[in-house]
Amino acid sequence: MTVHFIGAGPGAPDLLTLRGRDLIAACPVCLYAGSLVPAEILAHCPPGARIVNTAPLSLDDIIAEIVAAHADGKDVARLHSGDLSIWSAMGEQLRRLRALRIPFSVTPGVPAFSAAAAALEAELTLPELAQSVVLTRTPGRASAMPEGERLAAFAATGAVLAIHLSIHLLDKVVAELIPHYGADCPVAIVWRASWPDQRIVRATLATLDAAIGPELERTALILVGRTLGSEDFGESRLYAADYDRRYRPVGAAPRFPETPS
Repeated sequence: MTVHFIGAGPGAPDLLTLRGRDLIAACPVCLYAGSLVPAEILAHCPPGARIVNTAPLSLDDIIAEIVAAHADGKDVARLHSGDLSIWSAMGEQLRRLRALRIPFSVTPGVPAFSAAAAALEAELTLPELAQSVVLTRTPGRASAMPEGERLAAFAATGAVLAIHLSIHLLDKVVAELIPHYGADCPVAIVWRASWPDQRIVRATLATLDAAIGPELERTALILVGRTLGSEDFGESRLYAADYDRRYRPVGAAPRFPETPS
């Protein structure tokens, strides 16, 4: 028996990995975060599967479901939205399972920031503008922020910020970022990225408040940085005609003289 933690993606049912789909289809028990995982993904569950929405359950309740499945020798598909590596609350579940010696596996999923960038048709890291993306959030009731992880500290680097779980504190976010990025810095808010009712708002830090509507809450992601919508950037050396690399040797004395077959 194994508990398979599966990243179910940002919302679109087809943004699910093949591995995730196949594991769901093989598990007679499915525990899913019903507030964020689309119901269409549950169609992959086998006939007669026990399907439990964990949204109203406590951690103890969730572990009790897993323990019962373990006692019956039944594999469990544990579905979380997005990718499991960030803000999934998987860590505390794994700690319990390790203590109980219940086997588990982890299958990654498409994260919300990737889906948001795709919706914006944007590469977040552009030459000469930004080469780093910071995934962060503001303090909330569920989790406090360590002292060193302040928005202002990240903003001072000039990196692109992907700010999760913070749309309800938009005024505070803008006030902290303007001194570092400038009022004219591009911003995009992607609400329910990849869902059928996805909505995108593009603005600057100065104009964002006037551009956003009251319906953009909870599942909205805030992206801030000079790469958003920019056409004024250098080209990567990777594809330059004179760039010597392993798969395209250039010059009389190339670094890699033999072209791999």
